Amino acid sequence: MNVLLVAEESAGIQVLRALAASTHTVVAAMTAPPTRGGGATVGGVAEQLGVPVVPSERVRDAETAAWMRDEGVDLLLNVHSLYLIAGEVVAAPRIGSFNLHPGPLPEYAGLNTPSWAIYNGEPQHGVTVHWMEPGVDTGAIAYEARFDLTDSDTGLSVSARCVREGVPLIQRLLETAAEDPAAIPKDEQDLSRRHYYKRAEVPDEGRVIWSRPAQRIVDFVRASDYFPFASPWGSPATNLEGEELAVLKASRMEEPTEAPPGTVGEPRERGIPVAAADEWVLVERVLQGGRAQPAAEVLPPGLTLT
Repeated sequence: MNVLLVAEESAGIQVLRALAASTHTVVAAMTAPPTRGGGATVGGVAEQLGVPVVPSERVRDAETAAWMRDEGVDLLLNVHSLYLIAGEVVAAPRIGSFNLHPGPLPEYAGLNTPSWAIYNGEPQHGVTVHWMEPGVDTGAIAYEARFDLTDSDTGLSVSARCVREGVPLIQRLLETAAEDPAAIPKDEQDLSRRHYYKRAEVPDEGRVIWSRPAQRIVDFVRASDYFPFASPWGSPATNLEGEELAVLKASRMEEPTEAPPGTVGEPRERGIPVAAADEWVLVERVLQGGRAQPAAEVLPPGLTLT
């Protein structure tokens, strides 16, 4: 088959390598231009493999559909590329266009869904390969996988799990498409259950609300944690006597408190307690002046965070 890969990030690199090792032809990798330094990119790996690199923004151009038909594209795979693809481009491949989405559909459409799943206290998350259509994440489901979430998961760990579970789904799609395209599942979504998360949507405008339950605060911190990479939400902000700080790492202590929310307690071995609505939260690391520091060295006992 002739495959057009529209991709970014680690997931895109893994799918590109899998395609290059297969019997399929990669017509092109539509991605950001290759860069020098800063780690592997889809564009850089494509160059190494001898795969043509095409600017990813061309997916927005309806005229790209004619080029795809001339190239005999059978399948378009969209893997973690955030460009909105023109309807004519989606419809151009002989078999179809498919998107690898890091969330279960229809409940977790849109962006940053691994973080939202943690913040919402979900016991499970998932990854979906779905048929593409002009709507965003609305197409019929071809393949999906679900997995349990743990109390130690972070935005980064869940995102990485989506890649580990998602790449094999793409491989299943390729196998079925090569053998019998009519056998690719096409389960329509129940869009009455759909929730779409927008790019700029962040809980509580990115601030810690200390009057929330401890679990909610800790989940927000974990959901925002993509260390050592930048978080799409940033780090949850708080204020100490006019100075803006950010909470990088926190955990539940399961110790009830009647102190006013935001009150800083006495230091412990791994951090310093801060009162939530129901329990103390152990704040372990904070960001102050652009530097990550132990929270106990920054937060004075008896003061109040807002």
